[in-house]
Amino acid sequence: MEKSEKGNGVAPATRSPMALMGSSRNENQEVNTSMRTVETMLRLVPMALGVAALVVMLKNSQSNDFGSVSYSDLGAFRYLVHANGICAGYSLLSAIIAAVPRPSTMPRAWTFFLLDQILTYIILGAAAVSTEVLYLANKGDSAITWSAACGTFAGFCHKATIAVVITFVAVICYAVLSLVSSYRLFTKFDAPVNYPSKTIEATVFHG
Repeated sequence: MEKSEKGNGVAPATRSPMALMGSSRNENQEVNTSMRTVETMLRLVPMALGVAALVVMLKNSQSNDFGSVSYSDLGAFRYLVHANGICAGYSLLSAIIAAVPRPSTMPRAWTFFLLDQILTYIILGAAAVSTEVLYLANKGDSAITWSAACGTFAGFCHKATIAVVITFVAVICYAVLSLVSSYRLFTKFDAPVNYPSKTIEATVFHG
């Protein structure tokens, strides 16, 4: 025997459209807050790495019976210090901006995308040229009678290697940030210039 809900005095549970919209809005806000927190932390990580690599390289100097050497003697290592300083400053600034709960706009998305790309290439170039200098310092170059220097200045080469490794980790972080900013840009916004659509007219010849 079927029992009607009306007969038992039990009203069916219904939710108004306004309640559904409010629930959906709250869920979207929670998702946006979580994504903003993750992005902020992801931007703070390369800042810490950049500062660490910068400090290690700034303190990198060695003196012994054969002479003295410092990071400032090599242009590649000076570039590494400057690049890490620039990237650390940008990471801090972008993390502060990303942490502020503001609506995403096209200019903001394009700014993050372009700057993330530029900083990625800057830090990658610094790590690459420093790696080349370290390779020559460890192996030398017989073609130009450049002897290996790390046998004499092992401590200097060790600290330089640590700084370069930290920089490469920062490169990975910036590559991830570039993917995040590009995904956010190209999934939410169109290209900044809308080109008129071109139609191709086909001429049909009738025999």
